[in-house]
Amino acid sequence: MATVILFHSVRGLRSLERGAAERLRAAGHDVFTPDLYEGRVATSTEDGFAIKDEIGWRNLCGRADQAVADLPASAVLGGFSMGAAVAASLWAKRPETAGILFLHSIAEIPANARSGLPVQVHLADPDPFEPADEVAGWRAAAGRSPIALEVFTYPGPGHLYTDATLPDYDAEAARLTWSRVERLLAAL
Repeated sequence: MATVILFHSVRGLRSLERGAAERLRAAGHDVFTPDLYEGRVATSTEDGFAIKDEIGWRNLCGRADQAVADLPASAVLGGFSMGAAVAASLWAKRPETAGILFLHSIAEIPANARSGLPVQVHLADPDPFEPADEVAGWRAAAGRSPIALEVFTYPGPGHLYTDATLPDYDAEAARLTWSRVERLLAAL
């Protein structure tokens, strides 16, 4: 089974991430959900951006570095929305990662991405934070990289459609997302 680290969205570590971790643990995986906000939780996306900006991107990435320091080099890097960018910030430094999970976001693919590395991306369609033209450009660039990319789009739901506490939630899209994530992790 896989070791997985899931970084939280801009709203902080909430039931979304904790529930995902429990689901994946029940499937036999070791899952870690570091709290990059050190206990702070936003009640809105705007408040989340304020917390992120107050802490600063460099500090958040430093906290992420510390969170993975004792994990196996092969640990799967994943994140929800902003957390995908956090995971991507570690990717170049952890080239032995067994896989990448970008949930609700796209993020940078490093130049040293390993050939055949499984990368799964799950996006709402449309998504106000990931405009279609940016996703198309990202997919074209990803297609030129050596990774084994799977991109899944879910028509109709909101940005954080796996979060049952938000109006964005879509039960069927969430079910499909988690079944696809579990399939990927089982194959590692």
